[in-house]
Amino acid sequence: MRTPLDSPFSPGSDTVPKVWAGRTSQLNDWRDVLRPRRLAGIHERGRTILGEAGSGKSSLVRRIAGEATEAGDWATPQLRIPSGTDPIKRVASALLDLSSTAGLSSAREKRIGDLLRRVETVAASGISLSVRAQDGPEPYTALTELLIEIGRAAMRRQNVMVMLHIDEVQNIADEHARSQLLIALGDALAYEETVALPGGPQVDLALPIAVYLTGLPEFEDMAGAQAGAAFARRFQTVTLDAIDDADLTAALQTFVTEGWPVATEAGGAERVFLAADAQRAIVERARGEPFLFQLAGERAWYAGTDNLITAEHVKAGWRNAAPEAEAHVQRILDRLPARERQFIEAMAELAPEERSLTNIARKAGYEKATDAGPTAQRLDRTRRIIHRGRPYRFRHRAVEARLTSDWPW
Repeated sequence: MRTPLDSPFSPGSDTVPKVWAGRTSQLNDWRDVLRPRRLAGIHERGRTILGEAGSGKSSLVRRIAGEATEAGDWATPQLRIPSGTDPIKRVASALLDLSSTAGLSSAREKRIGDLLRRVETVAASGISLSVRAQDGPEPYTALTELLIEIGRAAMRRQNVMVMLHIDEVQNIADEHARSQLLIALGDALAYEETVALPGGPQVDLALPIAVYLTGLPEFEDMAGAQAGAAFARRFQTVTLDAIDDADLTAALQTFVTEGWPVATEAGGAERVFLAADAQRAIVERARGEPFLFQLAGERAWYAGTDNLITAEHVKAGWRNAAPEAEAHVQRILDRLPARERQFIEAMAELAPEERSLTNIARKAGYEKATDAGPTAQRLDRTRRIIHRGRPYRFRHRAVEARLTSDWPW
């Protein structure tokens, strides 16, 4: 009955998974705060969604973009920035596509035509335009002006948002390119359009523009070190935590009570059910990680062909998934600077009730507990791997399991 073609699980593909779990606060932020306020002309900052690999940040914003498109908004695809490439060119190309959607390419105004030609040049040459003699404004200025024109077109349509999603922003290593891109986006978000209201009064309104940046946690330091308060004023940063087991359980509840519909060879429909102990087994192995949740579900689905996924199917599937799960967490550990890796390894060696800053610092070889304070703060606030409570505890439960047990084996 069930085959790989029917599986609703999709680990690590950056797509929006059919079996969705958690992240309700971020989804509600789009539905209830960001979109309504921007459509009303009220200023609202861009959003920066950060997290370690496998935390589901790209899938989250792709789901938001999907909802935006369904509502009739103008959304870019996921604009992934590969390492070593020019982000200005990538964003310029996306804005040209949006300008066509907005009808600007058919505009008769000379000003619009000149602007589009300018951005076409930016899309071809990118940041290199700013380092050679030229007439006209810097490339980032052209991006700002075109995004504002697209926002004006959306405002005229009414109840239409413009949404940009720029992914892998930590790969923008060039300080000048990063600064220009953030300023271009920030200036468009801060722009106010003067609109005449019925009866004659005028009011300044923000344009219906939303910008989402997604990437690894270190981007906050990269952007903050250069843009400082300006970046914080224009972008609200959220670093994703692990998903609660209750949310993972809820995501699988439909499998337990109603079953998951699959097509039969004869063209009919059947349903695949999940036993309650299998539901618990998937959640236990996921450790709150979206990637591991999808991986455990996928391998359990593959472990049999009948219409009931059992706990034995989960166990059998996980035996095949364990090397990939281990490698996933190991990559997170390997990315950490030496001091941060040393801190969490020392923390893991202590019993949970003994994990105070003093004990961890002593275990890690620090002379004073205060010497370990900045490292602990970074692991908590920036990376969201630990929580500095009394006692300290792990937020990233897969990292904790890898360091303190024989998980995933």
